Amino acid sequence: MAKEGFFLPKKFPSSPKKKETAIFLSVFLNPTMNFTHKTYTLQQAKRSIEKYCVYQERCHQEVTRKLREMRMIPQAIDEIIGHLLAHNFLNETRFSQAFARGKFRQKKWGRNRITRELKMRNISAYNIKLALKEIPENEYLDTFDALFNKRLAQLNEETNEQKKRKKIADYLLYRGWESAMIFERLRTLTKN
Repeated sequence: MAKEGFFLPKKFPSSPKKKETAIFLSVFLNPTMNFTHKTYTLQQAKRSIEKYCVYQERCHQEVTRKLREMRMIPQAIDEIIGHLLAHNFLNETRFSQAFARGKFRQKKWGRNRITRELKMRNISAYNIKLALKEIPENEYLDTFDALFNKRLAQLNEETNEQKKRKKIADYLLYRGWESAMIFERLRTLTKN
């Protein structure tokens, strides 16, 4: 009995050799079944991962995941990562600094969210500290003020002051801004 998705001929040929060939072709040429995976030699994998790292900064975790997706064995993964580190394709400090700059400037994330995301990528505390130094303090405060005012303007229709304050706080906390900054600014809002 053929399983669903198999394309077996309705009538098998009479000779055993032709029958074997028909089954082979129907199973292995079946478009719904994919038994083959692209395999890489060590050199091909190195070149492929070098291109992957050149395109944008990557952390060790991303590179290891990509190599596992390529079905590389653990010894090959270790050798390739060593090669990437030796030739400066992979650098966690550079990655964490670029990540912090990019997420702050593009997505307007605060320090808490950036720290949390870097920890999820197994970045060391030292590199996280260096990454956060990439964000200028004056630019950080200006961005916070801009986000606060933007959200306040969006909630202009809200009549309940308590709900408005909660929505502003939730908006900024989700983006990783420090709660002390948020609540201090909310206190000045209620005074006005």
